[in-house]
Amino acid sequence: MALTVGSTAPNFTTKDQDGKTVRLSDFKGKKIVLYFYPKDMTPGCTAEACSLRDNYNALIKAGYEVLGISSDDEKMHRKFIEKEKLPFRLLADTDKTVHHQFGTWVEKSMYGRKYMGTARVTYIIDENGKIAEVIEKVDTKNHAQQILSGGVAPAKPSKPAKKVAPKNVAKKAVKKAVKKVTKKSGKKK
Repeated sequence: MALTVGSTAPNFTTKDQDGKTVRLSDFKGKKIVLYFYPKDMTPGCTAEACSLRDNYNALIKAGYEVLGISSDDEKMHRKFIEKEKLPFRLLADTDKTVHHQFGTWVEKSMYGRKYMGTARVTYIIDENGKIAEVIEKVDTKNHAQQILSGGVAPAKPSKPAKKVAPKNVAKKAVKKAVKKVTKKSGKKK
């Protein structure tokens, strides 16, 4: 069961990418972005992590501490951090204890096949340990902006309309092309 706004965030204990113990209670008095993601170094998870990396200073300025969590182990997290130059900690939840506490270990379906996996969900936890916001529809490429704008995905720019030639211009171009072909085929005879 996923947690809802206003409920107390479970005080979990797990390890970060360096094997250091991390407890949610260590961050009392700070706002936390706790984002659950499926797997290190996959396209969507990389886009999400890079959005947070690229906007990390704005998140810190807004008072947030960023923590990513997946069921990958510490070694995979270290590789991911090094490869993408991530400035925040990644938490290893290999036994999925924290996933179960937050309701993010869920049944998924792909191509008709059902399996268990991580729901891509972000919990914003306030200074008192309460869930202030739940972002279930994560826009991986713009996730930092979602967080900074209160969970709302930024509007995507609309595509410019295709320029369509007026009908008479198109007809003239076709007639001209037909005349050229007719002239060329007439000269060869």
